Amino acid sequence: MKKGKILSVITMMAVSAALLSSCGNGKKASKVADDNSPMTFEIYDVAANYQGMQTGWFGKIVKDKFNIELNIIAPQVAGDAIFQTRASSGNLGDIVILDATQFNDCLEAGLIKDISDKITGSENLMKFSKQLETFNKALPNNAAGKYYGIPTEMMDTSPTSVTAERIYSLPQLRWDLYNKIGAPEIKNLDDLLNAFVEIRKVHPTNEKGDPAYPLSLWPDWDGGDGMIGIANVVQLTTWYGDKIKGSAVLRPDNTFYPLTAKDGAYYKMLKFLNKGKRMGVVDPDSGTQDWNSVCAKISNGQVDFIWYTWEIGFWNTTARYQDGTAFCFIPVQDQNYYTDSDAYFGSGRVFGVGANVDPAKYERIMKFLDWYASPEGCQYQHIGLEGFNYKKLANGKYEQMNDNALMDNLPVPAEFGGGGYSDGNNAINQWICKSECTNPITGEIYAPQYWASYKEKNMTQMRKDWEAKYNASDATNWMEKNNKLVVSPSVSVSLPSDTPDISVIRNQVNQAVCDASWRMIFAKNDAEFDKMWDELAAEVKGFGFDDLYKFDTEKHQIEVDAKIKASK
Repeated sequence: MKKGKILSVITMMAVSAALLSSCGNGKKASKVADDNSPMTFEIYDVAANYQGMQTGWFGKIVKDKFNIELNIIAPQVAGDAIFQTRASSGNLGDIVILDATQFNDCLEAGLIKDISDKITGSENLMKFSKQLETFNKALPNNAAGKYYGIPTEMMDTSPTSVTAERIYSLPQLRWDLYNKIGAPEIKNLDDLLNAFVEIRKVHPTNEKGDPAYPLSLWPDWDGGDGMIGIANVVQLTTWYGDKIKGSAVLRPDNTFYPLTAKDGAYYKMLKFLNKGKRMGVVDPDSGTQDWNSVCAKISNGQVDFIWYTWEIGFWNTTARYQDGTAFCFIPVQDQNYYTDSDAYFGSGRVFGVGANVDPAKYERIMKFLDWYASPEGCQYQHIGLEGFNYKKLANGKYEQMNDNALMDNLPVPAEFGGGGYSDGNNAINQWICKSECTNPITGEIYAPQYWASYKEKNMTQMRKDWEAKYNASDATNWMEKNNKLVVSPSVSVSLPSDTPDISVIRNQVNQAVCDASWRMIFAKNDAEFDKMWDELAAEVKGFGFDDLYKFDTEKHQIEVDAKIKASK
């Protein structure tokens, strides 16, 4: 939708709202603002994998604390057209969670509220005052320095720190299966595929007899987060130090090359998946199943290899560290792993408040968001329920309980809201304060894997064997010791939005790349694969790929320049 059309709708709505308010009673409005009557917050949320009302234990928490219910609107579920529909109505959501560029567009279109009057008095949000000020001052046409957005997943460390023991994407195999095939040194992708073949021989099925595969893919995240290409490949390119930025790919030396380059990382990782398919190590459901299906397969022991760090939450438990069946990082010697540093300035998405919320709802939204960034709120988001997910120790620290609650959807006691744990988990699926921040209540990082009690309990034989084999305390430590880590500093910059012409080209290019990529994964041989690739390159060039690449390199050079400055 063109901005002019959105703005005209907003203008009409603003006039109507003004006429209605002129007929109201000021005292009555003030009284309503102090009321604690039930409310429903509609949350337009690009991070959500679920659409509908928040249920279960997290729903009970926000209902008891704020007398609110959360209605999640998820474009990943409903499709991108829902953005157009809601934006044109002038009401995207009471709370919005958007990618930064889309947030800028919505701000310009009048869909985002100025929250300056409330946020500066918010105790917990203003703990991130530097990050909030930096982000909002960089917004277009905001010379006055007003506050409109709250970056997601901010950190309390520094712009160049790397706290995570496992970076976002890295090769992870089940330790027991890796050892069953002789724990071979893996020099490159071909060695990794050969290891997959051997793993299929020793683990063709899970304990129930369901087929198991090293690689299980899913298409429903393709095109998200402004990416071009299929999500599974986009994440794998970071293993060679490259980072896809739309149609451009950023090298470790801060130069760009086009996504369509045949000697580039996208081609390399797509070819890796195609070879895997021909070698019988790719789940045949990969082209049609969704993430929820893959998630269930991980929990069922049907997936032998994962690359997102957070996927281990659906398998690794204390018991599996103890019996040696947990997933762990297995280095591939020719790889250099790209990672963003701690998300000091945020992860690239933004919380905002809808422009047309009434005063009573605005008041409660800001109280909710401040609580969401509080130690109490963060504990619910990152740890769970006291007495179910963790217990307090005599020294004031915590110890994890029921570490399989998410994976096995454990039943939650009625006192906490009942239902299954994962069914009632926070469906917003996005945070203000990242889990690697320090919890002031305990003095330890929120995420349980960093707790002293967790490390002591999980110093199993598997962990000892891994540390001895790789002479490192964790995956990131190994990468740092071996100069295998490409760190990109955290920065806060405002990047230009697509012009209408560029938007059309981007959509056409992305659709073509995604469609062709899935066909190439299932190509019968190298010749067919390369023919498809060459045809794709010619097709997107006809769409205007060169113009898109020029736009993306100029756009992301702004970010690169800021990162170079931050690293000095």
